[in-house]
Amino acid sequence: MSVFDCAAAHIRSISPYQPGKPISELAREMSLDEASIVKLASNENPLGMSASARAAALAALAEVPRYPDGNGFDLKQAVSRHHGIGADQIVLGNGSNDVLEMVARALLGPGRSAVYSRHAFAVYPLATLAAGATGIEVPARDFGCDLDAMRAAIRDDTRVVFIANPNNPTGTFVDADALERFIAAVPRDVLVVLDEAYSEYLPADKAYDSARWLERHPHLLVSRTFSKAYGLAGLRVGYGIGQPSVIDLLNRVRQPFNVTNVGLAAATAALADQGFVRASAAANRAGLRQLETFFDASGIEYIRSYANFIALRAGDAAGVNRRLLEQGVIVRPIAAYAMPEWLRVSIGLEPENARFIEALTKARS
Repeated sequence: MSVFDCAAAHIRSISPYQPGKPISELAREMSLDEASIVKLASNENPLGMSASARAAALAALAEVPRYPDGNGFDLKQAVSRHHGIGADQIVLGNGSNDVLEMVARALLGPGRSAVYSRHAFAVYPLATLAAGATGIEVPARDFGCDLDAMRAAIRDDTRVVFIANPNNPTGTFVDADALERFIAAVPRDVLVVLDEAYSEYLPADKAYDSARWLERHPHLLVSRTFSKAYGLAGLRVGYGIGQPSVIDLLNRVRQPFNVTNVGLAAATAALADQGFVRASAAANRAGLRQLETFFDASGIEYIRSYANFIALRAGDAAGVNRRLLEQGVIVRPIAAYAMPEWLRVSIGLEPENARFIEALTKARS
């Protein structure tokens, strides 16, 4: 018997998360010049990071020989001001994925279950299975969350409900009123995890302030990230906000020093530069219009997106993806999300979107 065979069955059943293909990997595989490759696979910010975040990150390099502030005081103070909540309502994570996994470690385990939608973020089932819990996948409605069905799926052993809004990889959105009614209907001993990784991209008429819900709904945890609109994906910084008792639980399972010196400094500066976030959202809206216009004119089916990516039905998605890669364009196949005919493409700058349009036209011909 091998070490692998000795591992717990629920661990051996996990299919590892598959990230978007790195530019360097495609360059090696296809003998391409890295500079010629366009990556639209991982929902990164095409504007990069703000100048103030970059300056703060560079300055923080001097502190790399020392351990970071394990409590993240400065960043917590900035998040506290940003949301109008107490510092004891904030937990910091190595990206928001870390926060999701803290939830699973704190609340899930054998004999317990978590509810999430089909076509939801892959980390929800991964974290659930890793904790030895049972995942309850609820059929989607129009590629998004069916809140009534999710509420009906909650069992006596359910301890967590995961909802992304907007949802990844489909880009669908649940209106705030319906979402808060759902949270209110969930039993108080079930934690609702509202994953808002893409909330900065919402148009003004859809934006809502979930931090204001925390007092009314003590079983709510909201997760946020600096990887998307703030452009800090490579630094891995996220956070969760909730009631102090929930945050205390998560801190009990949080790894020490889980956010680096450089990440703490850059995220603190990035949060202060909301002008950059607004510019990122504006560029994203323009890019979405560019792709939607092309899809409409070409008769390509797509899902209306409220995030910084868009999903399109490609038919032979694997074949189309291969032909895109041959042209140096990286997008994301989403067969693993039970969408085998679909591709997800991140919104880039205008020339990057145009390059994708040209490559997709050739790949479909």
